Amino acid sequence: MASESAAAVDLAAMRAQYLTDGIAEADFPAEPFQQFADWFQQAAAEAADPAGVLAESNAMVVSTVDGEGRPSSRTVLLKGFDERGFVFFTNYESRKARDIAGNPHVSLLFPWHPMGRQVIVTGTAERTGREETVRYFRSRPHGSQLGAWASAQSSVIASRDELDSAYAELAARYPEGEQVPAPPHWGGFRVRPETVEFWQGRTNRLHDRLRYTRTDATWTLHRLSP
Repeated sequence: MASESAAAVDLAAMRAQYLTDGIAEADFPAEPFQQFADWFQQAAAEAADPAGVLAESNAMVVSTVDGEGRPSSRTVLLKGFDERGFVFFTNYESRKARDIAGNPHVSLLFPWHPMGRQVIVTGTAERTGREETVRYFRSRPHGSQLGAWASAQSSVIASRDELDSAYAELAARYPEGEQVPAPPHWGGFRVRPETVEFWQGRTNRLHDRLRYTRTDATWTLHRLSP
């Protein structure tokens, strides 16, 4: 059945033609953070538009590598960025966190496909301070706070009922309006960038790729061939 379904879709004929304007080195600032802020603001506006097709502007793919060099990727939500780096939160016992503990080198990908744009970040991840973690945890909806306790992320469970039961017990212990303590096994990572690439789709697959590379405290901007 799978082969019949695949045959019904002509993958070789599937393509999109990018009709967006290009990007030029002269228009980019000396460091990548302001450029990212500008693009992110535009993506957030697109996501907020009821007529738009971009779902979550802060969704990013985080790729890590385990101790045997096997890569894995998953989508998380960006929850902060500045000159220090890009921040996301997760369970410290999850697969991604275990990978980072063994190898802090990670990649981030912001797939803003409806805008014909991508941003790719490579760098090293380190845990945020506990105060920063707790402050963000307090800002989460009550249900999300309970979920952080209920889910032993990436571990094998017997059934969905097991997860729902754990959540129900926590909901009874911490009803709406009662403060939920931040789990000790949960917190943030800050990815300190070493490269930041801005990708703009162009016609005929001749895309624009401008990549910042950090050397000490200095950033250098280069154009890459598509």
